[in-house]
Amino acid sequence: MTLGPVITEIMSRKFAAVTDEMTTNLKRASRSVYVKEAGDFGVGLTDLEGHIFAFPSSTSVSAIERPCGPSIRAAGLLEPGDVIISNDPYRSQGLATHLPDLHLIKPYFHAGKIIAYGWCFIHFMDVGGRVPSSISPSNTEIFQEGLIVPPLKLLRRGEFNTELMAIIAANCRLPAQNVADIKAMLGALDVGARRVADIITQHGIETFMEAQSAVQDYAAAKARDVLRMIPDGVYEFWDFLDDDMLSRIPVRLRVKLTVRDGEVEIDATATDPQVGSAYNLPTQGLCHPWLVVRLTRVILTHEKNIPLNYGIYRHFRAVNPPGTILNAQFPDAVGVRQTTAHRFHDAMTGALMKASPELMTAPSSGIIVPVVVADTDPDTGNRNVTVVEPLVGGTGGFAGHDGVDARENSMANLSNHPLEIIESEIGVIVREYDVRIDSAGPGEWRGGTGQVLTFELLHDDSLVFARGMERMRFVPWGYGGGGSAAPLRAILNRGRDNERELGKLDALSVNAGDTVTFLSPGGGGFGDPFRRDPQAVRRDVRLGFVSRDAASRDYGVVVTGRGEIDETATERLRAVPRSARPQFDMGAERTAWETVFDDETMRMINDYLAGLPKSVRQRQRRRIFETAVPSLAASDVTPFSIALAEPGMVRERLRQAIDAARQQP
Repeated sequence: MTLGPVITEIMSRKFAAVTDEMTTNLKRASRSVYVKEAGDFGVGLTDLEGHIFAFPSSTSVSAIERPCGPSIRAAGLLEPGDVIISNDPYRSQGLATHLPDLHLIKPYFHAGKIIAYGWCFIHFMDVGGRVPSSISPSNTEIFQEGLIVPPLKLLRRGEFNTELMAIIAANCRLPAQNVADIKAMLGALDVGARRVADIITQHGIETFMEAQSAVQDYAAAKARDVLRMIPDGVYEFWDFLDDDMLSRIPVRLRVKLTVRDGEVEIDATATDPQVGSAYNLPTQGLCHPWLVVRLTRVILTHEKNIPLNYGIYRHFRAVNPPGTILNAQFPDAVGVRQTTAHRFHDAMTGALMKASPELMTAPSSGIIVPVVVADTDPDTGNRNVTVVEPLVGGTGGFAGHDGVDARENSMANLSNHPLEIIESEIGVIVREYDVRIDSAGPGEWRGGTGQVLTFELLHDDSLVFARGMERMRFVPWGYGGGGSAAPLRAILNRGRDNERELGKLDALSVNAGDTVTFLSPGGGGFGDPFRRDPQAVRRDVRLGFVSRDAASRDYGVVVTGRGEIDETATERLRAVPRSARPQFDMGAERTAWETVFDDETMRMINDYLAGLPKSVRQRQRRRIFETAVPSLAASDVTPFSIALAEPGMVRERLRQAIDAARQQP
């Protein structure tokens, strides 16, 4: 049976409507503010192989495909009323990517046979582990990150596995909230089952089954049409994490894209090794959805009517070898894996801009930082954990358009939390929540601005966590003459006598009256900022996005104290000869780093490290870099622009370090 285009479109819309209703049901029933407000959850319908054939347009998460098949097969024989549960990144083979994401899968039956599955997940605020909220960048193995639940049956024939529920409740800091959210997930899966039954009643089982593959074929064809807009060729790019939290050594993520007639190969072979902290991404060596978010965003931007399903991924292939940070191996810690995925996303952006810059924006802020507070209620003694805000920055500039201000949606379109809700949930008062002036990369089309978030603690002995703090050293870069953006900053008691600049946070201990401020990056700029319309610069100054000094320095536009343009001074300033602007403005720190650690050098180092056992790889890597750049071993790192001021000397120390390492048994 082959479905025609009309019935395929009808079924596609009906499938999407089912998942949209599941989304609404789950969001309304959840107890967690991170679900109800930020929207960190997902639902879908999968085919018999475990691939998504229906996904809601109303969701906040970006990865459409979810590899449910391995968990379905691991659970064994399934009967009506069974529900599978797992948060295990390794045994689920990449369905879960860190432990706070708890996934449920329910088989849907018709006439005694499984005809589809319902899937959903929620990011739980806490699943136990070493720290409140379960995620810490300094965790060194997954056992520190919380309770691990392999693919098991949460329900058997509709009856709760009470022993398993008791284990889950006993191993987290918020048992009542977690149990309630599991029940909300079950409710969403039941909604999906009823609506699937309605579709079968109306259209018949044969049409329902055939439509699952038909809508994926349709999506695959439309996706390939977009991918054919990318010129055939090979495009290479790389970007960096500032460090791995355990050392101050940058971590490079490198991609080689090969495009042929709408088929895309993503080769991550030359990416840096796995790290001893929680930045590893558990992809199982596959073309995991988190590796291709940039490509799926391109497809969805240029084909707005495409069905959301696994067909979008059909024309991707990955070379994702073992040993890199993009291919975690048990028991690697993986809690902050979104940071690594985000930076690989930015590397993909660079490669695609080399191919076809008109398809792309400059990179966004490159961060999603859930800022978490844990405190103890002084009246009840109860421990509370919640996300104050999912801190983001701005998006990158695009030919013809500025970036979006204070709204990063490249990896996950999480909503902000209403301040009144947060202040009722946890002991904080939000003192400032605004756009950050002079944070965007300047350009003819500037990047979007970052955010300012300041909150005051109300209780002593509180803890602040901010996982995923990046772009503190290697900033979002600019393209086509556009400038790089401002770095991320975190400040304790800003504006007070005891003000202190904070680096990457693990667990910051604070007391009542202390304030914590986060200043997020903006997006990268696109095009020469001296070509920007002076009236647009004037508007940015008036709105508080750009200071008068920056307007003059970065844009060559002189704005008076009364907010008017001094046209004579502007014309004179813009007429001053300037050096040519680079195609990619990487920022001072990355430029300095790559004067020594260029692509050839990094590939040589990684080739050597790849031949070592995993147990010694990180130790040798650290020894090599800290020998070449001694300041990397210090707690207060000298800027690379100073530490690498004599690149010849650094290269000689690097050569000696590698020679010495190779001579060791």
